[in-house]
Amino acid sequence: MDVNLIFKIAAIGIIISVLNTVLVRSGREDQAMLTTLAGVIVVLMMLIPEISDLFSTVKSLFNI
Repeated sequence: MDVNLIFKIAAIGIIISVLNTVLVRSGREDQAMLTTLAGVIVVLMMLIPEISDLFSTVKSLFNI
């Protein structure tokens, strides 16, 4: 796993938390929730290839 991926996920988390705070304080709780959900989806899409590589490694390790 690349260290840059960890930094990207951390940056997305910081940006989403700032946006969430701004939207909640301005009274837009629905948009804040959607923004948080979009951030989670983006991070999951970034992690899917890494999880796939993990499963491939486990399969090759145990000859499945």
